[in-house]
Amino acid sequence: MAPSAEKLPSPASSAPQVSTLKSVIAEVEAPYKYDYLLPVYPDLKWDPLEEVPYTDAGIDADPNYTNLFKDASKVIELTPRFGTEIHGVSLKTLSTEQKKELARLISFRGCVFFRDQPDFEIEDQLNLGRFWGTLHKHASTSVPRDWEARNLDEVHVVYTDYHKKPNTAFPATHLWHADVTYEKQPPSYTSLKVLANPPTGGDTLWTSNYAVYDSLSEPMQKYLESLTAIHSGVAQAADSARVGQPLRRDPIETEHPVIRTHPVTGWKSVFLNPGFVTALRGIPTSESQAIMTYINSLVATQQEDTVRFKWNSQDVAFWDNRTTSHSASFGYYPYRRHGVRVTVTGEVPVFDKNGTSQQDHFDAEVGLVRNKDGSAGGNYND
Repeated sequence: MAPSAEKLPSPASSAPQVSTLKSVIAEVEAPYKYDYLLPVYPDLKWDPLEEVPYTDAGIDADPNYTNLFKDASKVIELTPRFGTEIHGVSLKTLSTEQKKELARLISFRGCVFFRDQPDFEIEDQLNLGRFWGTLHKHASTSVPRDWEARNLDEVHVVYTDYHKKPNTAFPATHLWHADVTYEKQPPSYTSLKVLANPPTGGDTLWTSNYAVYDSLSEPMQKYLESLTAIHSGVAQAADSARVGQPLRRDPIETEHPVIRTHPVTGWKSVFLNPGFVTALRGIPTSESQAIMTYINSLVATQQEDTVRFKWNSQDVAFWDNRTTSHSASFGYYPYRRHGVRVTVTGEVPVFDKNGTSQQDHFDAEVGLVRNKDGSAGGNYND
């Protein structure tokens, strides 16, 4: 017998409660614990960046991560070669050896995530970054409201709320990037702590540029190893000026190798991104654009070596800008998303012909000889 109508659940009573725009605005405008870290754009003028010494802290770290993992309740490898999530370790109390081992882990795994770090304050985040190297100060993006009183001009604020309307001006593939690669010494390690996150959405995706290199044929690898690319900060500066934000440093263009070698792992990775690379040096424009389009398509579609991190408030992510690209998902309007980023200045990018391949390293461990010419057909992974 069919159930009587009065016993069926009411759609209204069983549906989840959805916030209204009015309620979200009220929450954003209410007193907020992290008011002092809200974004501002001070009108300052800074000198051009000068080259600074850099030695990677991960080079002489314990390859077994004995100190870093000793207090961990769980260590999750998000894919076989890329991305690690660590539970039970306090970032606030890391020892010197743990900081070195974390740098090494980021170098090998690309990105590393720590859940629930409420006591990891912005000063702790800055101190960890300074342990690894000189911190980068962004020329055009926002800094915290209390930057001057608290000495926070090396902090980049990530912030969105109901004031920022959804924008679909760029295709998704264009939004993949590594940070400020136009600098003479682009970043090595970056940390981002999320302070407020929408109830759903606002995920960040990372993809491995080790894997992008390894996906290329050997002839294409050799060809790209012979090239350099022009990385430009001009467009980013123009975008800031267009909306009335001051430029604290004049934009620059820098030439970097298309394939770079990591100082800790010795592995080669592609070093291109659509946000900052304008051309490949010494080849025709049409060829340059075709190659960059192809590489960018690999960055955006390498499912096996991409991780998607669903943030909770007080989570912290670390990534290696030398060997990863990332893109944040939007689609959570009108909620607030607020994070603080600290970025370490890395080495001048180099290509070492004696560098190796991440894929070759893993294949050798299992005795695999890989077919890369397509003659064996394709696989369908459902």
